[in-house]
This record gives sequence, C-alpha cells and structure tokens, in this order.
Amino acid sequence: MNTAQGAKARATAQSGGPGTNFASKSVPRHLARGVIGFGLILGSIALVPVAGPATLLAAPLALIAFRGCPTCWMVGLAQTISRGRLERQCVDGVCTLAKAHPAANAAHEPPADSR
Repeated sequence: MNTAQGAKARATAQSGGPGTNFASKSVPRHLARGVIGFGLILGSIALVPVAGPATLLAAPLALIAFRGCPTCWMVGLAQTISRGRLERQCVDGVCTLAKAHPAANAAHEPPADSR
C-alpha cells in the first residue's frame, strides 16, 4: 500500500465514514422510536386476520422509525448509550475503543443529531 492509500485509509477509519451514526439525542427518545417501529411491525402483522392484508402497508413505516432496519436501530441504541463514555482512538491505521476522558467530555458537547 502506498502512502496516499494509507493516508486515505486512516482518514476513513478516523471519520467512521458517512452515514454511520444511528444514535439519537437521548436514550428515552431512542427507545420511543423502537416502540413505534416494533409496534408498527407487530400491529400490521397481528391485524391481518381482522382487517386484511392491507394492514401490512403499515410495516414499511417502521423503517422510518428505525432509520433503516431493526439492526440499525439496535446499533443506534448502542451508540446512544455509549455516547460520551467511549471514544475511538486511531493511531497508524489501528483503531481501538477507550474510555473517554472526563475533561474532554466537559469541554466538548456531543454533536447535534442531524436526523
């Protein structure tokens, strides 16, 4: 790997890549999104015998609440819980998770949720 490729790989590893943040502003807010998403999926399936297959049209609305899929929601839950407690440190292309320094947390506010 040449120097330019190595620098690009390190920059990508440090930034985490675009679109990898599924976290919410708070844990209760994230859990509310999960309740809405799972409720839409379960409700649409449970109501098929009562109201017919048209109720399955509510299931895709859960993707909006999940910001993708249930797995995306669970990744976001982990990100929301660990926000401010863990930080990724990348040195020479090797990234590790470490406990965040309390002084760094007080100095920097968590980034605003753009979603």
